[in-house]
Amino acid sequence: MTVLAHRDLDCAARQIELDRVIDSRQRQIETKIIETMARRQPFAVDLRELVSAFHIVSDLERVGDLAKNICKRIGITDMPPPSKLLRGSGRLSVQVQTQLRLVLESYAERDSAKALSVWSSDKAIDAAHGSLLREVLTHMMEDPRNIVLCAHLLFCSKNLERMGDHVTNIAESVYYMITGNRLNGDRPKAEDLSFLGPRPANGQRYGATR
Repeated sequence: MTVLAHRDLDCAARQIELDRVIDSRQRQIETKIIETMARRQPFAVDLRELVSAFHIVSDLERVGDLAKNICKRIGITDMPPPSKLLRGSGRLSVQVQTQLRLVLESYAERDSAKALSVWSSDKAIDAAHGSLLREVLTHMMEDPRNIVLCAHLLFCSKNLERMGDHVTNIAESVYYMITGNRLNGDRPKAEDLSFLGPRPANGQRYGATR
């Protein structure tokens, strides 16, 4: 978000390169998980912890991919985003980052209540995403010269919303790891944004394109 606000191309390049480090760490952790399962043949709580960790590290890697995607859009247009739209993006980003921090705390503290709270937060993130989309679409209609810039902001907003989906995935994994129970029912949603693009079917984990 700092890169987006200041159009810092050098910082964007560093963040894009950092994605290689994230990918490498994901592979290292997954290898350790598989080796542990093969050597120790865990069951019950230990097995749940390893399986959950495998899912969590995958979701974290996807969050990194989405952050990289935002950085890649910085150099496509020379126009700086309007301050109003930056504020909307910033609000959405803060919500996603806050929930990501909380869900990682729930994992470290083995706090199922905190994980459940994060799972329920998806509604607030969707609401902020929907509000930002309406602001961006309004800006596009006011002046056709804004279309290219706003189109990229739409993708950035969608990337942030998808980060929120991965955070919710992590909350589900943490809750299952701690309690042995899966969260039933649909995730709380703020509104129907299906007209903006496909969403995963019920019960499916939300993926990210690279």
